[in-house]
Amino acid sequence: MNDLHQENIARVTRRQLFGSTATGLGVAALATMLVDSRTSAAGTPPLPGLPHFAPKAKRVVILWQGGGPSHVDLFDDKPMLRELAGKDIPESVRGTTRLSTMSAGYAKWPCQPAIKPFQKYGESGLSLSSMLPNVGALADKICLVRSMHTEAVNHAPGVTFFMTGAQVPGRPSLGAWLSYGLGSETDNLPTFVVMTSSDKGKTCGQLFFDYYWGSGFLPSRFQGVKFRNTGDLVPYLANPPGISATARRTLLDDIAAMNAEHLAEYGDPEIDTRIAQYEMAFKMQTSVPDLVDFSGETAATLAPYGDDGLVKGTFANNCLVARRLLERGVRFVQLMHSGWDQHSNLHTQLEHQCKDTEGPAAALIHDLQDRGLLEDTLVIWAGEFGRTPFGQGDPVNPKGRDHFGRAFSWWLCGGGVKPGTVYGATDDFAWNITENPVHVHDMQATILHLCGIDHEKLTFRYQGRQYRLTDIHGEVVQGILA
Repeated sequence: MNDLHQENIARVTRRQLFGSTATGLGVAALATMLVDSRTSAAGTPPLPGLPHFAPKAKRVVILWQGGGPSHVDLFDDKPMLRELAGKDIPESVRGTTRLSTMSAGYAKWPCQPAIKPFQKYGESGLSLSSMLPNVGALADKICLVRSMHTEAVNHAPGVTFFMTGAQVPGRPSLGAWLSYGLGSETDNLPTFVVMTSSDKGKTCGQLFFDYYWGSGFLPSRFQGVKFRNTGDLVPYLANPPGISATARRTLLDDIAAMNAEHLAEYGDPEIDTRIAQYEMAFKMQTSVPDLVDFSGETAATLAPYGDDGLVKGTFANNCLVARRLLERGVRFVQLMHSGWDQHSNLHTQLEHQCKDTEGPAAALIHDLQDRGLLEDTLVIWAGEFGRTPFGQGDPVNPKGRDHFGRAFSWWLCGGGVKPGTVYGATDDFAWNITENPVHVHDMQATILHLCGIDHEKLTFRYQGRQYRLTDIHGEVVQGILA
């Protein structure tokens, strides 16, 4: 063996060694990747052994309300706050609760009652704000959780915590975990789609970071595909001028063949991703235009979404597109709407936010039900935390509320959730949880459970450790399961 050959062997990486072996990872992957996608079965299979048990939810849509919706004003009515309006919340109630730096040093903690009356809805008599008439009409279909809690007190860590299981970016998002574990049911649309929107007044400066739907240390093919709210829904799908569909197909076939050879030699999962994404982009050239062709939608279907239902980039339009994605086999849809961070404009902005979002959210649920999809679609209305029961700013005339993670509310519908249910409770000041606390990790475990996954068993080895969405925590919340 000459010196040059020995030097080349010394330079071979572990990845290259396994990839170039006759029975290596690349050969196994090549067998599936070279199947002609135009004749293969739709979708991709789940990991071996998944789902762990029969799922109640085949698909999930998260209606994320970025900024921290006020549980005190919307979901958790507290007569005590009205009775003691302007007076300090007792220290015995506040305890050592962690608050943001904007209010942690306050000397006054004035009770701030709900800005609008609450009322009873449905046969269940669910108490919700009068600003939520359309969600209220769903009272007997939803499960309201009043006992959510989190350690996060700022926006990005709070969103990251629920989406990835850690407050620090870098881990796979919930949608990526589901895509990785359960595969897909469509081969012409992404498994995991994200859409964003904002309040009309653009009052909220919170950003939606890519790692909220990232794949972390999972192969990047499992990350969410973001649909844009301006311009082309997905950039670069159209063929360049002068390039026909036949020419593009031939070019992609040649590129796929070269990538497949590279994959067989090196076994790099990112080459697998490259092949899959080229193919997906080609298929989306026809599936995306059809997705946003609303000409077949009836007036009766569109009306509940409101005036913004056909206005691109609005929450209402995103809800409509979400339904069309879900019925086409997309497994996980993540809608992210900002504008709930009401530190100084609670009295002027909260009602506008409700008008813009609660009608379309309810319309989506009715739409899914009309198509027989709600039973196995899990709908989650959520935010990173709630708002303080005390007013923020001038203690005599407070204009808003600060972040509050000790207790807040979410609601869920369909997909195996117990309808017409309230789970958990807080004290007279909506400050401390008094019954059935639900931590972020518990909710993650429950969502995975509804999708047929044991959260302790869906793991991925990274840096010498088996990671999972719920880290080393989380218990399934049996009380909200149907």
